[in-house]
Amino acid sequence: MKPSRKLTRDQRKFRTALIMLAPALIFLALMIAFPLGKVIHDAFTHVHLINKSMTGFAGLENFKTVIEDEHFMEAVQHTVLWTVFSVLGEYVVGMITAVLLNQKFKGRAVFRTFIFIPWLVPIIVAGMTWDWILNPEFGILNYVLKNLGIIETSINFLGNSDYALATVIFVNIWRSFPYYTISFLSAMQSIPGDLSEAAAIDGAGVFRRFFSVTLPQLRSVSLVIVFIHIIWTAVNFDFIWVMTEGGPNYATETLPIMIYRYSMRTFDVGAASALSTMMFTVMVILFIFYYRKRTQISEDMA
Repeated sequence: MKPSRKLTRDQRKFRTALIMLAPALIFLALMIAFPLGKVIHDAFTHVHLINKSMTGFAGLENFKTVIEDEHFMEAVQHTVLWTVFSVLGEYVVGMITAVLLNQKFKGRAVFRTFIFIPWLVPIIVAGMTWDWILNPEFGILNYVLKNLGIIETSINFLGNSDYALATVIFVNIWRSFPYYTISFLSAMQSIPGDLSEAAAIDGAGVFRRFFSVTLPQLRSVSLVIVFIHIIWTAVNFDFIWVMTEGGPNYATETLPIMIYRYSMRTFDVGAASALSTMMFTVMVILFIFYYRKRTQISEDMA
C-alpha cells in the first residue's frame, strides 16, 4: 500500500482557505447564481403563474413581447431620464455640499452629522413623507407656495404627468446626495494642502484651484460612486413604487416597474425574465466600461 502524499504548505493553506470560504460560496450560489440562472432560463421559456399550459421553449418570443409592448420605449426613456438626472443631481449637490463642509467654520461637525440624515431615512418612510408634503389638498408645500403668492391653485406634483417624473427625481436627489457628500468630503481630506496653497501663490482663484487641483484628485472616487449609483438608480423599484406606482398614466413607469407589471399583474414570468435579462446585459456592458476606465485611472496615477 502506497503511503499518502503529504500536502505542501501552500496546498494546506489553500485547502483551509477553501473550507473557510465554503459557507460564503454556497450562500452566493444559492442567493445570486441560482436565481440569476433561473431568470436567464425563464427568459427563453414560456412561464406563466396562472396559465400552466404555457410551457416549453419560447426562443426569442418573450423578448419580442417586451419590445412590442406599447409602453416599452416610454419606460426605457423614463429609466434613462430617471437615472441620468438623479445621478447628475446627486453628484452636483453632493460636490457643492462637500466643498462647503470642507471649509473651516463654527459648528461644522454638527452640519456634517445632520446632512447625512436623508440617506439614513428608509426609502418607504422618505417616500411616504414626501407624498404627504406634496399632497395637493393638505400638503405643506402647496400651502407655503400659495401663501407666498407663487401659485394660485394647488399643484398635483405626483398626480400630474407633466410634473410626476421630475418630482420623483428631485426627491431621489434629496435622499441620495448625502452619500456623495460624505464620499467627496472623505476624499478631500486626503488631498495635500500644499497643492492648493501652491496654486494660490501662483495666482489661481477659488474656481481655478477647484477645477485644476481638487477635482482631478477626486476622479477615482467619482468614478466609483457614480457607477454604483447608476446601477442602484437604474434598477430601483421601491422608491418610485412608493410614491407613484409608475403613474399617472405610466408617466413614471421605469423598466423595474415594468418587470413588476409583467410578473405580478399579468403573471407573465417569461416576459418579466426577458426584460430582466436585457437589463442585466446592459449592466454587464456598463461594468466592462467601468472596469476599463478604472484601470486607466489606476495606470495614470501609478
